[in-house]
Amino acid sequence: MDEQALLAQTRVRLLEPCELPECHRLLDKHHYLKRIHPVGQRLYYVATDAQDQWLGLLVFSAPAKHLKHRDRWIGWSARQRDRRLPLVANNSRFLLLPKRTVPNLGTRVLRLALDRLSADWQAQYGHPVLVVETFVDPQQFCGTVYTANGWEELGTTDGWGRHARDYYVKHDRPKRLFVRELVKNARRSLQAQHLKPSLAMVEQRSVPRCDQPVTRIRALTEHFKQVPEFRARCESYPVWSLLTLILLAILCDSPRGQKDLAKFARRLTQAQRRALGIRRNPKGFYPAPSQSTFCRLLQGVDGAKLNAVIQAIQQQLRGDPPAAELIVLDGKEPKHGPGDSVLTAVCVPSQYYLGSALVDQKTNEIPIARELFGQVDLQGRWVSLDALHTQTETARSLVLDHGADYLLTVKANQPTLRQNIDAKLEPPPGGFSPSEANGAVGPQGRVEQDPTGVAHPLQQGHPARGHRVPLCRPDRSDPPPGQTQEQ
Repeated sequence: MDEQALLAQTRVRLLEPCELPECHRLLDKHHYLKRIHPVGQRLYYVATDAQDQWLGLLVFSAPAKHLKHRDRWIGWSARQRDRRLPLVANNSRFLLLPKRTVPNLGTRVLRLALDRLSADWQAQYGHPVLVVETFVDPQQFCGTVYTANGWEELGTTDGWGRHARDYYVKHDRPKRLFVRELVKNARRSLQAQHLKPSLAMVEQRSVPRCDQPVTRIRALTEHFKQVPEFRARCESYPVWSLLTLILLAILCDSPRGQKDLAKFARRLTQAQRRALGIRRNPKGFYPAPSQSTFCRLLQGVDGAKLNAVIQAIQQQLRGDPPAAELIVLDGKEPKHGPGDSVLTAVCVPSQYYLGSALVDQKTNEIPIARELFGQVDLQGRWVSLDALHTQTETARSLVLDHGADYLLTVKANQPTLRQNIDAKLEPPPGGFSPSEANGAVGPQGRVEQDPTGVAHPLQQGHPARGHRVPLCRPDRSDPPPGQTQEQ
C-alpha cells in the first residue's frame, strides 16, 4: 500500500478496555518512557488502518499542576488554575509503531485525535477540554509533529518531575513545552472571572487549595476560641479548629457541605493543620477531619456564640455595615432532605452579613423575621422582604418598633391590598419594564444601573409591573403610635 493511501485510510478511535493490556505491552516495548500510570481523568486512543491494524497509540491524561510558562500563557490566577485545571489535558504518550510508519503519519494521527478529544472528554467526564499540553525531550525528538499541528512552543521546563502527590524530584532533563487551544478563545474562557455555564460544573466539582499562610490561620483561630466546646471529650479536633477550617473554606470559595469540607481539609498541608490547632496522632501526623466530624460539629455548636464571632470578624475586616444600602431578609431551605430553613439578613449589594436565625419546621419565617428585627440595627434603614412577610404586624413592627422603612411585595392572593394600592398609586407608564426600574437614562441614552440592583422607592416614580409595593416611612418627629405616613 502506498503512503498516501495509508494516510487516507488512517482512523483514530478510543481504545477498548480489553485492549488496554496490549497497549501497555507496546508502550513498554517501544516507548522510551514505558507505560503511564495516570491518576484521574484519561483517555487512550489507537490509530488504525483500513483493516483495523494498529499504527500508533496516544494517551491523554491530567495536566501538570504547576507550569509557569503555561500559566503565564493562559493568563489565569493561581486560584483559577486550581479550580479549572481539569479543562486542560496532557498528551502524555504518543507512539507510532515501528515498521508501519510513513512520512506525515504522526501529523495525521495527532490531528485526528485532537479533532475528537474534547467531545470524547465531554462524553466520558461531563466536560470538554479547552487546551492541550505536552512535553518533548529534546535529546530524543524535535517536536515537528506538534508544530505541524499548530502547537506553540513556550520554552523549557526547569527539570523537575512529579514523584508523588505533592512531591517533586530533580531529574536534570528539561523538556520543551508545547501547548495548543482546542477551541477558539480558550484562554479567554480560562482567565475569565466566571466560567461559561457549560463549563461551570468543573469548578463546582473541584476543591480549591487553601492559600492562606500559617500566620494568618493562627490569627483566625483566636476568634473562634470564644465558642464553647460542646463535647465532653475532645481528642483531635477542637471546636475552634473546625470552625476556623470552615472559614478558610469560605475564603477559598470552596463548597461547604460536610463532604466538601472533608475534601478541603484533606488538601491542607501538615503546617496548615498544625496552625489550625489539630492535634497530632500517634504516628506524628496531623490528621484531616472526616465528614462525620463536621456533621457532629454543625449539630452541636452554639449558634448564638458562633454568630457573634462571625460578626466580630466581619467588623474587623470590613468595618461597619454600609448605611446607605438596602437590607434584605431572605430564607433558604435545604436542597436535599429534611432540615430547618435559615433566614438571613444582609446588605445589598455588598453582601454584608447582619445576622441569621433558624426556622423550625413547626413554624414559618414570619415570627422568626420579627425576632431577627431585634438583632439588627434597622433605625432609618430600608428593609426588603418577600411576599410571605406582607403582613400588617410585620410592617407595624418595622416602622414603629425599629424605625425602619419597608419594601414588601404584594401578589394576587391579597386582592384587597392590591386594590388599595391601585387606588393610591398611578399605574406605571406604558412600556415600563422592571429592568428600567433599576436605572436612569444616561447621557448617551443607555440605562444607568443602580448599584444596589433594587429600584429605590424614593428615586423611582413607579413600582415594577406585576408587583405592588406598599411603602411606609415613619415621620422622623416620632408620630403617635398607630399613625404613619404613606409615601
